[in-house]
Amino acid sequence: MKNQALADFQGKTVVVSGASSGIGRAIAIMLASHGARLILIGRDSDRLEETARSLPSGKYRLVPLDLRNREEIMPQMQTARKEFGAIYGLCHAAGVVDMLPLNVSTIDRLLPMFDVNLFAGIELARAVSRRDTMDPEGGSILFISSIYGIIGKPGETGYSATKGAITSAARTMAVELAKRNIRVNILSPGLVRTDMTEKAFSMLSPQQVKDIEKGHPLGPGKPEDVARAAVFLLSPQNRWITGTDLVIDGGYTAQ
Repeated sequence: MKNQALADFQGKTVVVSGASSGIGRAIAIMLASHGARLILIGRDSDRLEETARSLPSGKYRLVPLDLRNREEIMPQMQTARKEFGAIYGLCHAAGVVDMLPLNVSTIDRLLPMFDVNLFAGIELARAVSRRDTMDPEGGSILFISSIYGIIGKPGETGYSATKGAITSAARTMAVELAKRNIRVNILSPGLVRTDMTEKAFSMLSPQQVKDIEKGHPLGPGKPEDVARAAVFLLSPQNRWITGTDLVIDGGYTAQ
């Protein structure tokens, strides 16, 4: 049997949200290294430019966009379709986390997390999977969720709710879109050291941070650890994987 690359995105266009930092940036860079053309979404245009400068090569389009403005998502994807041709993939890596005890988890405090983590993800999937937008031969959609969509953690009621919801939504999308050869998967990381987690840790005591880190037998992850798994699940070569939630957490949930 002829050897084939595990991931080859030559001629494929992939949308990556949250591409201005952290996991999203790492995924964008790794996709580009495997030949993907990229549509990079991020709220901070300067940091998006930093991501673009880090790309090894290839064609890309930068889309500075606050995903809370959901009405802008569809027009942006249609514009990208006109410029790049059919879109093959989507990775929704953008996320907002706000650690809140239940007694202060008002709807107003929770809505920003739902807007970005859940509602924007669904709208991106809706926009990209349109018949006049996605490659007629099929495609791949990936949502970056979290182990907190699976397990409980104090102070994470709202965040966990958004991640559990997007995981459930993705499984339903996988069944609904399978007839068009569109795969939908989920990646649930544990503790990954990014700017977002550092901000969350700033609200904790050093001992609390140490306890969280000790809970991961292989230690905290790096954005590149998640990016490798994301490229695998998005890859056109993995045509028979859909509806899967791949946990990548250094052994946290194995205990």
